[in-house]
Amino acid sequence: MTTLTRRRFVTIAAAAAALPARAAEPAIWTGRALGADSRIVLIGADPHRTRRLFAKVEAELARIESHFSLHQDSALMRLNRYGRLSHPAPEIADLFALATEMHRATAGAFDPTIQPLWRAVASGADVEAARALVGWHRVRITRDDIRIDPGMALTFNGIAQGHAADRVADLLRREGFTDVLVDMGEVMALGRNHARDWQAAVATPEGRELIRLGLSDRALATSSPMGTRIGTGTAHILHPTGQPPLWSTVAVSADRAATADALSTAFCLMDEAAIRTALTYFPDARVEVIG
Repeated sequence: MTTLTRRRFVTIAAAAAALPARAAEPAIWTGRALGADSRIVLIGADPHRTRRLFAKVEAELARIESHFSLHQDSALMRLNRYGRLSHPAPEIADLFALATEMHRATAGAFDPTIQPLWRAVASGADVEAARALVGWHRVRITRDDIRIDPGMALTFNGIAQGHAADRVADLLRREGFTDVLVDMGEVMALGRNHARDWQAAVATPEGRELIRLGLSDRALATSSPMGTRIGTGTAHILHPTGQPPLWSTVAVSADRAATADALSTAFCLMDEAAIRTALTYFPDARVEVIG
């Protein structure tokens, strides 16, 4: 099975840089979540709480993996395998609802049913047969179950990392932390990095820096279609109709990382007029870089 390794196009300045005098070192957790290298930075954490706190984070990430992972058995994998998911957890239903909203706002450019087409392009299989299995309108969602047609398969790779960042940030906020960086492949920044906002740099796949910006209580997601290639060199972000990407790099910020994640993915496939229309659905979101 072909798997997608997520490359990074956003870097966050080190939390320890230019610490104020007598400031405590930040607490840092590193690991993996949904196929991405992940990091959490806590400002002002009590060292005695850190182990218990990060155990909670790991439990939350394991639960998210059990819902949306394509790298291990999950609710999403069972839906793809059997065509039905009975009594989905509320969190799963919520993310499907957001995916429906994203699909509508982006005129179909955001479509998690793209997975059969992605597999066909990656493996050299019949692309037209795979495209016939794509279509979010064919996903049937009720309170009691979610169903897809035989042969269909879903991927939430364009939204799940942002969702994970949101969930972990929410957990840490409930634990009383106000100055936090959560990087799950997409970034959610709470509060500040001591005396200044968290500093983010967005780069091209070749490493050329495009922009630097400060983040505070805001998420940032970046997509570069040719940053990872599949099959014979095709961009890994695919339009359901086969239209090639229109942009090489798109960075979107928003109040929630799942929103920024999905929009940055879809916007790679949309012209400027369509992007402006989509943004009217999400007034808290804005394009930081496009080119």
